[in-house]
Amino acid sequence: MKNIAAHLLKPGMLFSKPVYIDESNIFVPAGIPIREKDLENLKAMGIETVKTNGIPSFVDTTAEARPEKTAKAVREAVEDPEHPHEMSMPGPHYVPDKEPEKENLIPSFQETPENKGAYRTYMQLIERMNMELLRLSSRETITANHSIGTISAQIMQVVRNQREQFVGFILGADVKGFDMAKSAVNCAILAALMAKELKLPHHKTLNIIIGALLHDSGMLRLPKEITEKRGELSEAERQRMRNHPVLAHRIVTKELNYHDEVGEVVLQHHERWDGQGYPHGLTGDLIDKGARIVSIVDAFEAMVSQKSYRNPMVGNQAIKNLLADNSRRFDPDLLKAFVNIMGIYPIGSIVLLNNGVVARVSETRADAPLRPKVSALIDENKKPVKDDKSAVIDLLQRKSLYITKPLSIKEFSELNA
Repeated sequence: MKNIAAHLLKPGMLFSKPVYIDESNIFVPAGIPIREKDLENLKAMGIETVKTNGIPSFVDTTAEARPEKTAKAVREAVEDPEHPHEMSMPGPHYVPDKEPEKENLIPSFQETPENKGAYRTYMQLIERMNMELLRLSSRETITANHSIGTISAQIMQVVRNQREQFVGFILGADVKGFDMAKSAVNCAILAALMAKELKLPHHKTLNIIIGALLHDSGMLRLPKEITEKRGELSEAERQRMRNHPVLAHRIVTKELNYHDEVGEVVLQHHERWDGQGYPHGLTGDLIDKGARIVSIVDAFEAMVSQKSYRNPMVGNQAIKNLLADNSRRFDPDLLKAFVNIMGIYPIGSIVLLNNGVVARVSETRADAPLRPKVSALIDENKKPVKDDKSAVIDLLQRKSLYITKPLSIKEFSELNA
C-alpha cells in the first residue's frame, strides 16, 4: 500500500479501496466518503499518514468540492511507493487482503455462484458494523443507535431467508481480518438462529441480536496495552479485562440509550451456569436468557475463528468442545438447541468421506446429525468436482457413504493447491 499525507484528505473524498491507518486498522472502507469528523479524529490522534491502494474521487462533482490540485496530489501520493509508517489506534482490527500465492482449483465457499450475492451482504454488514465500532471507539454515539438497529434488522432478515449461506460464511468464508466487527456480526447471526429456534418473540430476538453485536464493545474502552498485549496478562490487567462487560453495559444503556434488556445481555454474557463467571457470579436461570445465548455463540465463534496465536478449529471439534461442558459454563437446554441448529458437522464444514471424496456440508439434519447433505469438491481420483447439482450427496440416502473425519482449512488448502 502507498502512503498519503493526512492533510491532503478532504471531506467528501472517497477511495476505490479501503484506507488504513496502519496494517491492522481501517480508517474508511471502500466507497465511504470521508467526513469532517473523521479528519478531526485523525488530527486528535496525531496521525499524519494513511495508506491505501485505492483511487480517490469525490461524492460531489462541483469544482468547490473537488479541487483539482487536491485530487491530483492524492493520486500522485497513491502512485508513489513509500516505506510504511507504523501507527496504531484502539478498536476493531483489519488485515488487508493479500494476493494468493496459488490460484485454488476449487472456488471458496463465498465464490460459488449461489453464494456471491449473500457474501456481498455479509461483508457489507461487517463493514457497517466496523464503522459503528470505530465511532464508539472515538465516543461518537449520536447515530450509532439507529445504525446498529438497522444492522440488527437486516441480520434477522438474512437468517430467515439465507440461513445456510450465512452459517456457511462463519465457518467456510475466507475473510481476512475484520476481527472485532466480524466476531460481532457472526455472534449476532448465530444468536438470531438460536432465538428463531426457541421461537422467541420479535422484540426479544431483536434485543438479543443487538446485545450480540455489542457484547464486546467494552473492550474499546480498555487501554491497548492490555487488549493488544501478546504475553500473559498480570493479575491487575486480568481484572481490568474482566471489567469489559461493565463498560459495555455503560455504553449500551448510557451512551446508546438502549433498554436494559439489551444491557443485561452485554453485562452478563461472561456469567456461567455454575456461578463461577463474572462480573457478579450469577448462576443458572438468574442469568438473562439472551446473555446465556450469547455466551454459547461467542464461545463457538471464538473457536472457529482465525487467531494470531492459532489456526481456527474445525466446526466439528468446536461442537465437541461445547458438548464436553457438562453444565459448567453453559445452560444445557440452550446448548442442546444450539447443537440441533448447527449439527455435529456444521454447514460449511469440509469433510472426508469413506470413499475418498472431499466435500462441504451444505445442509444439516437435527434428526440425523451424522448424515448431512454434502457437496463434493474433490472426487475419488483427487480431481476437482464441477460445481453442479450432480455434486450433491445426501448421506441419509447413500447409506454406504459416511464421514470419516472433518478437515481443517490447512488440510483442505493442501489438497486444493
